[in-house]
Amino acid sequence: MSFKTILVHVDESKQAAECIRIASEIALIENAHLIGAAMTGVSRYLYRDKSIVDNDPGLISHMTFLRDRAERALQQFEPLAQKIGVSSFEQRVIDDEAAGGICLQARYSDLVVIGQIDPDAPSPTVLSDFPEYVLLNSGRPVLVIPYAGHFETIGKRILIAWDGSKEATRAVTNAIPFLKRAEIAHVVIFDYDARNDTHGGQPGADIALYLARHGVKVEVSLHATGINLSRRMVDSKTGEAQQPTGMDIGNSLLSLTSDMNVDMLVMGGYGHSRFRETMLGGVTRTLMQSMTVPVLMSH
Repeated sequence: MSFKTILVHVDESKQAAECIRIASEIALIENAHLIGAAMTGVSRYLYRDKSIVDNDPGLISHMTFLRDRAERALQQFEPLAQKIGVSSFEQRVIDDEAAGGICLQARYSDLVVIGQIDPDAPSPTVLSDFPEYVLLNSGRPVLVIPYAGHFETIGKRILIAWDGSKEATRAVTNAIPFLKRAEIAHVVIFDYDARNDTHGGQPGADIALYLARHGVKVEVSLHATGINLSRRMVDSKTGEAQQPTGMDIGNSLLSLTSDMNVDMLVMGGYGHSRFRETMLGGVTRTLMQSMTVPVLMSH
């Protein structure tokens, strides 16, 4: 189990170089082929309709400008990949909008590396829901790099957010190449409830054994988000016990990444998309907005 093709999104954002560097280092370790892809930002469906493009000189000029912009963004890709020592790489300018283009390219890759959206530096070619859309529609594990900070190491100390779901299971499986090289993998379970049979009789034991068989060094710990599960308040209208929210768990995960001094978070990505509208689960949304270390997500 390894990454043999790695795809990194390249644009003119200030974090693009960090994304390229991290993707290159992973490609070097994995002996993988690295693809740097820059999108023009215009839907591929418009390019297909030649009658519209050919009859509008202004549109032709604008599309040429966008392609030139994508090519300029890629100018940093090859020098960085060579500096890291990647032996097999290529760069592509894709005539498509960012999210749709990356999702299509991702179908032929093992790992996708993209950047978190910086709310203070909006891009004219990358929509604000870009990471969420790629997570939910690429069908591949997505490594999201925070827009702020420099990450000297990645994957030495990993935090796994484990809830027994299929999304978390897929994320852990996809992260095996990282986990096998890690000094330690912390499996954390939040607000364990003995009445829930998801985790079995001993919470975390099964996933720890699964990872140990892959040669992963594992530690398991149970954590609370602040809601006392044995004395939860009951909603007077519904009669249902108070449950920890996605924001509770998301903020607790952010705190643990700092307390445990980890350099990567692995978790399931929850949500669904309808047309272009993206609906994320609370934990996923919190991490997408406030991540402080690279996060590997799978949906």
